[in-house]
Amino acid sequence: MSNPILLAPGPVQLHPEVQRILAQPMIHHRTPEFDCILAHALSGLKFLFQTEQPVFIHTSTGSGGMESALVNTLNPGDHVLAIVSGKFGERWAEIAEVYGAHVHRLPIAWGDAVSPEVVKNYLKENPQTKLVLTQACETSTATVHDIKALGEIVAQTNALLLVDGITAVGAFPIPMDEWKIDGLIAGSQKGIMLPTGLSFVSFSKKAWAVVETAKTPRYYFDLRKELKANKNGETLFSSAVSLIKALDFVLKELQTKDLKQHFKEIKRRADFTRTIGQLMGLSLYSKSPSDSVTAFQLPASITTENGVQLRTHFEKKYHVTIMGGQDQAKGKILRLGHMGYITDHDMIETMSRLASALHDFGCTIDSEKIKHESIQWLKANSL
Repeated sequence: MSNPILLAPGPVQLHPEVQRILAQPMIHHRTPEFDCILAHALSGLKFLFQTEQPVFIHTSTGSGGMESALVNTLNPGDHVLAIVSGKFGERWAEIAEVYGAHVHRLPIAWGDAVSPEVVKNYLKENPQTKLVLTQACETSTATVHDIKALGEIVAQTNALLLVDGITAVGAFPIPMDEWKIDGLIAGSQKGIMLPTGLSFVSFSKKAWAVVETAKTPRYYFDLRKELKANKNGETLFSSAVSLIKALDFVLKELQTKDLKQHFKEIKRRADFTRTIGQLMGLSLYSKSPSDSVTAFQLPASITTENGVQLRTHFEKKYHVTIMGGQDQAKGKILRLGHMGYITDHDMIETMSRLASALHDFGCTIDSEKIKHESIQWLKANSL
C-alpha cells in the first residue's frame, strides 16, 4: 500500500517533533511550567505576525478567530464592507450580519483578486464604513488579495481593515504592522503547522481604541479580559496545553530558520506544483494564485460529476488527500496545499499519483514521465 499523503489546504501533515509533543503526558495549565511555555508562545506569535501588538490565543477553529475579531470591534448597526470572493468571504459577511451590522457585499468573481481602487472609491463614497473585511488568501479559490495596498487605503480612513489570514499567516509574508492591518486572524491547522484547535487574533493600536468601547456583547471572546490574563502569565479560560506546547516548538523552529527561508520553501512547493500540474494539462483556476494553496481547473473532458468522483478516487486508490471545489467550483477544480511538513518525496509522489488518477478518468498522461519531470524540477530548483 502507498504511504498516505495529506496535501489539503488544511489540516496539514505534522512535523515528527510536533507529533511527539502532542503525545506527552498532560500538565496543568495553571502551573509555573506551563506559564513559561505560554509566555514563549505569545512572544513567538508576535514574531510570526510581525507586530509589536499582543497576539491572542483562542481554543477554537479559525472561524472562532474571525468571530472574535468582529465582536471586539463591531457596534450593532455599523456599516461594514465585506469583500466576497469565495466561501470564506461569504462567512465574514454572514457573521457580521448575525451581530447586527449593515453589510455591503463587494462581489468578486471566483478566482479574481479585488481591485484596491474599487475599495478606495467605495470608502470615499461611503465614509460611514466602520470595518472592511477581507481574506489574505481566499482558500476556496486559492486566490490572494493585495493586502498591502488595501492597508494603505483603509489607513487613510476611519475604518478598520480586518484580515482573515488563516491560509496566509505562516505561509507567505503578511507583516501586520508594516502593511497597516488593523485585525489579523490565523488558525493553527494551516501555515502554523498544527492540528485544528487554535485560532489567533491581533489588533493594531487604531483598532484597540474601538475594542475598548465596542458595544457588541462578548464573553468568551472578550479580548480586553484576555489581555489582562495574559499580562498575568495566564490564559483567561482553560488552555489547550498540548497544542500550545507544540505551538511553542513550531515558533522556535521558525525563529531559528528565519521567516524568509521558510516562505521560500513554501513558494518552491507552490512553483513545483503549478509547473508539473500544467505539464499534465491542468490550468490554474486563480488569476492571482497563492503560495499556500493551488487550485487547478480540471480538463474539459472531465464532467462535474466525474470531477467530484476523481477527488474521492484519488484518496481511496492512491492514498493522497487533497480537496475539490465548493459551491460553484464543485467538481471543477482540485486544490492542493503547500503548508505543513512536506518532503520532496511527498511532492513527487503526489504529482505522479495524480497523473495516474487522471489517467483513470480518461486523460492521456504518462505517470512515469511526470515522476521523472518532478524529480528533475526539484533537483534544478533546490534551495
